[in-house]
This record gives sequence, C-alpha cells and structure tokens, in this order.
Amino acid sequence: MTTTKTFRHVSYLWDETKVAQITNEVDLFIYRSNLLGADLRLTNYGGGNTSVKIIDKDPLTGADTEVMWIKGSGGDIGTLTKSGCAALYLERLRNLENVYRGIEFEDEMVELFNHCIFDLNSKAPSIDTPLHGFLPFKHIDHLHPDAAIAIAAAKDGKRITEELFNGEVGWVGWQRPGFDLGLQLRACLEEAASRGKQLRGIMLGSHGLFTWGDTAYESYINTLEVIEKCAEYLESNYKNVFGGQKIESLPIEERRNQAAKIAPILRGFCSSERKMIGHFTDDSRVLEFINSNDLEKLAPLGTSCPDHFLRTKISPLVLELAPNEDLSDVNSIKNKLKPAFEAYRAMYTEYYNTCKHDNSPAMRDPNPVVILYPGVGMFTFSKDKTTARLASEYYINAVNVMKGTEAVSEYTSLPRQEAFDIEYWLLEEAKLQRMPKPKALSGRVALITGSAGGIGKAIAKKFAEEGACVIINDINEERLEGAKDEFVKSFGRDAVASTLLNVTDEESTKKSLDAACLAFGGVDIVINNAGISISKSIADHSLEEWDRLYDILVKGQFIVSKAGIEVMRKQGFGGDIVNIVSKNAVVAGPNNPGYGSAKAAQAHLTRLMAAELGADKIRVNMVNPDAVISDSNIWAGGWAEGRAKAYGITVEELPAYYAKRTLLNEIILPIDIANACFAFVGGLLNKSTGNALNVDGGVAMGFYR
Repeated sequence: MTTTKTFRHVSYLWDETKVAQITNEVDLFIYRSNLLGADLRLTNYGGGNTSVKIIDKDPLTGADTEVMWIKGSGGDIGTLTKSGCAALYLERLRNLENVYRGIEFEDEMVELFNHCIFDLNSKAPSIDTPLHGFLPFKHIDHLHPDAAIAIAAAKDGKRITEELFNGEVGWVGWQRPGFDLGLQLRACLEEAASRGKQLRGIMLGSHGLFTWGDTAYESYINTLEVIEKCAEYLESNYKNVFGGQKIESLPIEERRNQAAKIAPILRGFCSSERKMIGHFTDDSRVLEFINSNDLEKLAPLGTSCPDHFLRTKISPLVLELAPNEDLSDVNSIKNKLKPAFEAYRAMYTEYYNTCKHDNSPAMRDPNPVVILYPGVGMFTFSKDKTTARLASEYYINAVNVMKGTEAVSEYTSLPRQEAFDIEYWLLEEAKLQRMPKPKALSGRVALITGSAGGIGKAIAKKFAEEGACVIINDINEERLEGAKDEFVKSFGRDAVASTLLNVTDEESTKKSLDAACLAFGGVDIVINNAGISISKSIADHSLEEWDRLYDILVKGQFIVSKAGIEVMRKQGFGGDIVNIVSKNAVVAGPNNPGYGSAKAAQAHLTRLMAAELGADKIRVNMVNPDAVISDSNIWAGGWAEGRAKAYGITVEELPAYYAKRTLLNEIILPIDIANACFAFVGGLLNKSTGNALNVDGGVAMGFYR
C-alpha cells in the first residue's frame, strides 16, 4: 500500500483500491496516463505522452520480446484507452538508428515506425515515439506542465533547472520533436551518468518535461514531485506580476454584456475565409494578463511550447478599445477594428513568405485565433467549438508560462522560423489532410425556438447531426434541462448551449441571443418554431386566447427575428431565418380563426422580411407543416380534441384521418419538418429566399398559386 501524498500545486489521484483491480502492466500504464491527463496543470488536452515497456510473447516465435506501449498519434492521455495506443517491438525501434540519415531526414523515420509495430491493432505511432524508446526506463511520462515550461522557456532556464534540482534534472535545448531529439535525451542521460549523476527527469527547452520510474506509481509520484517543486519555486518569486496592473476590468455583468455585443463583429472579421465558431472567457488568469503593464511587451512574442503554438497561432491580436467602449454604432466599430485585422493578416502573410520552404503547404487562414480585449476578456475563433475552446485553454497555459517565467527570469518564445517549421510541418499537414471533410452545417450556429421538445427538438437534433452548434431553449426550465442533458450525451458539451426563452419578451430574447454570442460568437440560423394551438370557432374564441396566439406566433416571430437580424448584420456574412408556419396559413378550415390568421400573418411577415433583408444576404423562408401529431407539443391544450370535433371523429382517429386526406397518404413526423429546414439552410438552396416548402403529405388546397 502506498501512503497518500499531499501536494499544493498538483492533484494526487492515485487510488489503491482501483489499482488492486488492475491485472496487467499495460492497463496500469493507461490508468496512470488518465490520472495525469485529468489535471490540466500537468498537461494540456491532447498534449504530452506516456509509455511503458513490458516483456511479451512474440506471436511469430513465442519468444519473450521487449515491447513498448505508448500513446498513439493525436490521442489524449486523459481519455486514453488501449485502442488509442501504439505497441512496438523495442529492439526494432532502436535499430532504426542504423538507418537514420541525420536531422534533415527526420520525417522519413515516421514511416519506418510502422515496421516496428507489435500489436496490429495499434494506433499510428506519434512523433514522440523515439523520445521514449531511447530512454531505458520502464515507465515514462512526457508532459507539458505550465510550471515546468515556465522554467523551460526562461532565458536562463538551463541554469535554473540545474540549481533548482541540484543536477538531478537534465537539460536538452529546444529542438523539434523527432528521432534526433530521442538520441539527445539518451545522450543527456549518459552524460549525467559519466559525472556520477542519476537523473530523475529531463527538461526540454521551450517544450516540456520528461520524468520516469521503475513502476507506474514511482513514475507518477516522481512526475508530481518534480512539477510541484517547479511550481513552489515560481510561487516564491511572484511579486510584481506582469509588471503590475494597468487597467481595471469591467464588473462581471458589464464585461459579459460588452463581450456579447462585440463577439459577432469579431466573428465576422475572423470568418473572412471560412465561418468560424467563437469561445469567450473572462478567466481571472486571463484578466490578470490582459490588464497588465507587460501585455504590450509579452503578447507579440507568442507561445513557446509547440503544442500551445499549433493551436493559438503565431501571436494574439490585442484590441485597442476601451473596456467600456461604446459599441452601439456597429459601422463605426467595424471601421475602427478593420485596420487591426488587416495589419494582423499582413503580418501573418509576411511571416509565411519569409519562413516558407520550397515544399511548404499553401498559406492557411491569416486571421487571428486569439483576440484579447483588455478589461473584458479573451475570444478565440476556430473551425468548431471544441477547437476554439481548446485554443483558449492553450493560451491560458501560455499565460501561466509567461507569468512564471517573468517572475524568475525573462520569457523567450520560439524563434519565428522554428514556429513556422512546426505550424507548416509536412507531418502536421498530412494530419490535417486526413481529417474528415466538414459537415454541411460545420461552422454555423443555430437558434431554434421551442427546441426542448417536439418539432423544435427534431430540428435542433438534425442540425447538430449536420455539424451545427445549437442553442436549445424553452420557456419551461425543467423540460429545457432534460433536453440539454440529452443533447450533451448525444453530441458533446461543445455542440450545444441552452437558455430560457420567452419569445414574447424582448429582454428574454436579448439574453438568449447574448448567450448564443458568448457561447459560439454569434448566430447564423434562426428557426422560429415556438408556438401554441387553439382550435375554436370564432364565437367560442376568447380575446385572451386570440392575444395569446398572436403574441407567441406573430409577435414572437417578430421579436426573435429582429434580434437575430441584429447579430447577423454585425457578423456581415448573411444567414438564414426559417419560420415554421402551417398549411393553415393558406387553407381556410373550420374552427380555426385565431390560429389560422396568426399563421397567415407569420407567412406574410416571412415574405416581407425576405424582401427587406436580401441586401444583407439573409435568406428568409418558411416551412408549412400539417398534422404533425407524433411527439409534437401542438397537440396539448385541447387542440387535438378541437380538431377531432371539427371533423366529427375521435382523437384516436386523427392520425389516420390526416394521412388519408393527403395525396401521398403519409403521416407527417417532426423529422420531416427538420429535413425541410435543413434543405433551406444546408447550402444547396443558398440562392433561395421568400419561399415556402409544404410538408403536409400533399394537400391540394394548400398549394401556392
């Protein structure tokens, strides 16, 4: 049994009860990896690598052979499973040294890793594989802890490392990961041994940390202890952090209100080449940095750790706006920001042209990923929400590194050429080319009113399946929470946001659109679906019922559309509004004066908006369902009974009755309406506006003339 350790700067998570149930060394290595990856202070998502060397039976000879299990390419140690690992014959891997032609031929070695595969179900081996293979230790942890990188990125990081650990942690200067770096790690270990020093780890300049142990637990504890010592050293030197505070943050509600106002404008600028999804944070660590005297000095330097840099780009864009800047005049703000974005794109283009090689991939999107707004917070923009959120987390890692480094020395970032060679590394480009093609709604944000159930939920689900980020909402909090849990389980936390929304209330609607802007940077698609139904004759219809129908269906569509249009105009790249109307907008049926006339008003408002918004590239269309009975909220509140009475049948006979009266003899389902909405927004009809799409099985009286 081990003794529980207590640390202040890292989390001790080892559980002997769980370990006792683990029966083999590989599973124990995965358990250790998951613990290390669970603490973001130890390594960033997807960063670092872990390994174990075991003796196994060669399936061809039956002889004992040494095998190294290691996290595979592109994996994350926090969520690592056996299927995400690579298993290699260790002797074969080490024998690759015999054919290694030198550092200029690094990339060709990666293909040779495949000749060393032991387990045929292996994930592709990562570029870090030789770094683990040329070290003799059974268990190895390679992590990117902020506290260690703060020392690794220091101008005199080597001296600090030697003094802090009394020579027990070695130093290897910056070099891009690869075969040669693995040989350098081995040489560092051998050089220390020649001086009688037994190392417990190696610091990689501007990169990260290697630690190890004879057992999984010894490696785990050694890793925690080395990182804890680094963190304690930094903490003891924190005095005038980032040169002291220069400005104060806005109060929390004010800064988030300011962030919601400007996010769509920033998203518009960052989407000049492809639509981007945004993420916002006003984390205290971010505010400490962006409000400091040293922001101007440190921000242009960019990050040091290659894992950070790959996701945050060469450097952030710092907005030259007052925290309480008046953002009400959108055109004025756009004109004020335009030169800053043009300058950033020009800087990035010059960086590419200066550093590129003959075989470099084409220049990628020159827009910033990280945008800092002093006094307000940090925005990050990328192809999807997950990547944008991770960029934010990585930049916070970089902020932590700069804070630590500046406390004990002087921060140094990667040289521009080294940074370029990582960003445009052909191996990284090959990874990008292997990525699946974007889905039809990737990079788009959709707000569907009344989406916690029925038709709205079906639309939100369809859009999420097609790659959109969705804002589900409802007036019923309990129903909304249940729907959100379901969506998170199905699509992940980055695909969905939720907000209470009363479509008849301007303030509620504003808060919902603000929530969308804070969650994803803006809104591209608005589906006006929320509604109620009342089936009564005009004699039996009350004024209260009439007002309720018009408030929710007509006024609600007006309020939500108006708020959505404001966001879309800020973004400046158009969008879609689809209104869920009804066959009843066209067909005059019995016992339907309130609902039918309100639907007719929705239909004509659709046409009026389409006529007005064409210049903004905002398409406005409608879908006309009929008799959507299955899983639809419209049948609550007596509507089914009212329609059955109007047609002289029972409620149970309604589905068959509605199907039989259609030309196609089909029952209409919520997914049918969702598919119609997708047809309008999925890209194939991006030159269509002011149209109506009937989804009613074919009702001749509902044909448009």
